Formats: sequence, structure tokens, C-alpha cells
Amino acid sequence: MSIENDLDLIMDFDKNYCLQIYNPLPLAFKYGKGCYLVDEKDEEYLDMIGGIAVNSLGHAHRKLTKALRRQVGEIIHCSNYYYIPQRSELAYKLCKRSFADKAFFCNSGAEANEAAIKLARGYFHYKGEDRYEIITAKMSFHGRTLGTISATGQPKFSEPFAPVVPGFKYVEFNNFEDLESAVTQKTAAVMLELIQGESGVHPADEEYIKNVRKLCDDSGILLIIDEVQTGVGRTGTFFCYEQYGIKPDIVTLAKGLGGGVPIGAMLCTDEVATGFKPGDHGTTFGGNPLACTAGNTVLDVLDEDRILDNVNEVSSMLFEKLTKLSGKYSAIKSVRGKGLLIGIEFDERISASNMRLELAGKHILVSSIGNSVIRIAPPLIITKSQANAFCKAIDGILKNTVPAKKNVIDIIKDKIPAKGETK
Repeated sequence: MSIENDLDLIMDFDKNYCLQIYNPLPLAFKYGKGCYLVDEKDEEYLDMIGGIAVNSLGHAHRKLTKALRRQVGEIIHCSNYYYIPQRSELAYKLCKRSFADKAFFCNSGAEANEAAIKLARGYFHYKGEDRYEIITAKMSFHGRTLGTISATGQPKFSEPFAPVVPGFKYVEFNNFEDLESAVTQKTAAVMLELIQGESGVHPADEEYIKNVRKLCDDSGILLIIDEVQTGVGRTGTFFCYEQYGIKPDIVTLAKGLGGGVPIGAMLCTDEVATGFKPGDHGTTFGGNPLACTAGNTVLDVLDEDRILDNVNEVSSMLFEKLTKLSGKYSAIKSVRGKGLLIGIEFDERISASNMRLELAGKHILVSSIGNSVIRIAPPLIITKSQANAFCKAIDGILKNTVPAKKNVIDIIKDKIPAKGETK
């Protein structure tokens, strides 16, 4: 039985047989090509959210699909009782382009962050030091497992599932003094995102991150950087931390690493790797041949097709056009982010959820965060023409919703009385 062309039946089955934990738009897609998704009516939608920063090479990328088809025909899964060539190759590639010496592969960003938390605690355990506290930032997001909601600095994610895992402290993001005051002799690690994506796309200040790195060095604390959303070229460099002039002790990746195939990774130095002994951690599916083939192919394509150059060129154009729109419409309060991870914040006149719906009506897909922010994280292969179409759509919606800002000439004209009129 196939229901893929019957949206009503799809929605009915979902309502009756799936846990109702999502709030999807009434859309279902049959296939994708490049930066577009095609629904059951054969209508195209420009994908400006990219599976939430996952579809780094877009949809049905020729090199990625060719590699995956070949791998599916050979071997999909192999137990980690044996060597897995694709895993070894991917570990080599990631370590060679980073600070890291060792890699661990899993299936998601939450699992990568769980591994990072365990590794930090294990590192001090095996050194004979009673240090287990992890400092994270308020409004952070590190995943939805019990451990990672405990690390997440947003109570709405953890309160229904209390008690949370103990040993976490939360400090104001971009407030070094607050973080410094939270450090004790029990502190094992500081865990931060360089852009807080799930709370509205808020980048970390460069000086703040450099101060945190120095504090960790001076205090013997590990620095964990969560690059689940910002890694794999999303911000214009392969790792976002490269733009801050620092090196972490542990970094986590997922989302864009597999181009759509589930995979997560935790990278660390040789020194920190001593926090895991054989048998301390593991996963059945992590590092399987199919997922690692996807990761190897994504990394190869990023280099061969100079994808990061495209990210930076399109990003520059997007920020320029969106900044002009913010100058034109007072309803746009802020445009922020890095590379192709951008948040657009509106004032009280514009609901983020309504803007998401309006854009969907124009066949453009974005996500909304809270009441006021829409987020875009399109495929890294997006063209300037496609990015321009998104900006034009925003312009068209705002033109019909809020008045444009008056320029200086219009303001002066308003003050000049008409003939026979006094002001």
C-alpha cells in the first residue's frame, strides 16, 4: 500500500498512528532536487531551511546519491566488532582538518553531545579528580535526550521530565563575568554553542569566546564546542570555531555531516580521549558504512566543488539584501547569524509563525522560533538567484503588511504645507 500521493490519508494516518509531538504544515513531499522539494501535486518549494541545516548538498545531489547507491549495494551495516573502512577514512578526514586527534561516530547531535559530556567527566575520573560539573549557557540547546535536556539552558525542554541529570550550571550567554563566577573546583567543562540556533540565532561575541578559552586553560577546564548546527561549512568555514581564533578540547558535529543520512560525531584531542577506556561508551549503528560513506562524500564535495566559497558569496548577498529590507521596514528588528545560518527578528506587528505560513504560501520553506524570529539554513549549494527570490518574497509580504519607513525626503515633504494650507 502506498499513500504518498494522498495528503489527506497521510495526515489521517499520522494523527492516528504517530505520536503527536510535531506541528507540521499540511505539506508532504515526494522528492527533491537541488534546493527544491516537490509535493504530491508536483508543485516546487524553495527549501530555505534544508531539513534544519541537514541537507548540506541539497536534495538528490548527484555525487552523494551515486555514492550511497553503490554502498547500499555492497554493505549497509557492519558491527563494530570489526574494522569499518569508511569510518576510519572519515575519522582521518575530520581530524586532519581540525584540532582533533580522535573521532567517535554516532547517529545524531544529541548522541554526540551525550558522548562529549560523558567524556569530559570520564577524563577527570581517570585522573583521580572529583570534577563533574558542566557549565552551559542559558537559552542554549544541546538535544532532547535526558542528558542533553539537562545540559540545555531552557527549562521548557526539561521541566516536564524532571528530575534532570544533576551536575549542570547555567550562565548568561555572552556574559564572561557570570560564567567566571560559576567556576568551582568541581568544574569539568564549559559547553557552548557559537551560535544559539534554537533560541533565535544569537552569535557568541569573539572576545567572550577568547576569554572563555583562556579561563579554561588557566583553570584546567575542558572547552566543549557544540557545532551540531554550525559545523560542516554552515557558517562559511568548515568549523565555526575557526572564526573565533580558538581551538576547543571537544567538538560535536551532526546535521550537515551526512547530507541527510543520520550521523553524529564527537572529536577530541589525544589527551582528552583518555576519558574513555574500552567498553566505556559505544553504539550499535554509529559509524556504519552507509552513514560514513555519506560523510566522506559530503567532505569531498565541499572541497571539490568549492562549496564554502559559495556559502560566503551567497551569505554576503543575503545579509546585504536583508539589511536593506530592515532599513526599509521598521518591522524587521534584527538580521543576525553567520554564513547560511540566519535569523530575522520582527517586532510585535509580525508573527514568526504567520510569516512562516505566508512564505509557505509563496512556496518558500523556513522555520519559526518563538513569537518573533524566522530562521533560514538552506542547502550550502543555494544560488544567488534563489536567495534573491527569498528576499523578494519577504519584501512582498511586508509591503502588504506594514508601511515602509519614510526616507528623509518624504519626511521633509510631509512638513511642507500644501498650497493654501498652514502647518
